[in-house]
Amino acid sequence: MFKALCAALVMAGLTGVAAAQAPAGAPAGATGICKDGTYSTAPAKSGACAGHKGVQTWYVASAMPAPKPGATSPSLPAPTPVKTAPAAMPAPTPAAAAQSAPKPGPAAAAAAKPQAAGGGHGLVWLNTGSNVYHCYGTEYYGKTKAGAYMSEAEAKGKGAHGVKGATCEGK
Repeated sequence: MFKALCAALVMAGLTGVAAAQAPAGAPAGATGICKDGTYSTAPAKSGACAGHKGVQTWYVASAMPAPKPGATSPSLPAPTPVKTAPAAMPAPTPAAAAQSAPKPGPAAAAAAKPQAAGGGHGLVWLNTGSNVYHCYGTEYYGKTKAGAYMSEAEAKGKGAHGVKGATCEGK
């Protein structure tokens, strides 16, 4: 008896999954409707409505082969639409990712900035905005908004000091 019932269900196109029939206005071969209102003719539910906000209703029965002529089916209740989980959040676009990325720190900004013309061994870069001088070869050497190259003695004569009190002599 069980085998006969299973065979009848398979011939009727029902394999234990309740599904809706495609509505009358659906295009031929429609297998589902997407959340944006467009129809899908994809053979599988997975990825059927990619780019269309996901699957709203999947018409599994319309994707199955039609029953053979003369086959009988048991009287079963009308199938109901298959409910789907909400669509996953889309990955951020590169522009959105760039907007949410942390801003580079002052050291990264200084490294990207070109060095002022001049300078070299024996000279320091005096940041005239902060009255701090930077030694040759350091990350801010010649790269602050306002400054000038001079000897370390000249910078000290103007009341300036090295970064964190350091000196450049011998470096």
